Amino acid sequence: MKKLFSSLLLLSFLWSCGNNDDSTTAKPEDDVDAARMFIRAALDGNYKQARNLILTDTSNVEILDNLERAYLHNNDAMEQRGYRESTIRIHDTKKLNDSVSVIVYSNSFKNKKDSVKAVRQGSNWLIDLKYSFPQT
Repeated sequence: MKKLFSSLLLLSFLWSCGNNDDSTTAKPEDDVDAARMFIRAALDGNYKQARNLILTDTSNVEILDNLERAYLHNNDAMEQRGYRESTIRIHDTKKLNDSVSVIVYSNSFKNKKDSVKAVRQGSNWLIDLKYSFPQT
């Protein structure tokens, strides 16, 4: 009986160590951290994590869905690898007020400047994709 209990305890421990629950992902500390975490998730193709870092509204969800489809269907395995292995370069941070910033960045794979808007909601910094991808 002790062996069975010990085995179950060990299996439970191993399962909990290997459980990759995105709800335990660290939260961004500030605007630049939110931008960096979102950009890294997108470059890695981890759109589940990226989803946790955006302002949740219909437009942002739709934009992120389109970005995910484009990442998966427009990039071959070599390009996806290039994005995953790239580094993020933060060029500028424009603080519009105490709860909104625009972060200008590029990645070492494409080396093209782009920007994202970080918005503080309560104590959380989130990315508003409508700034980078205006809808008509």
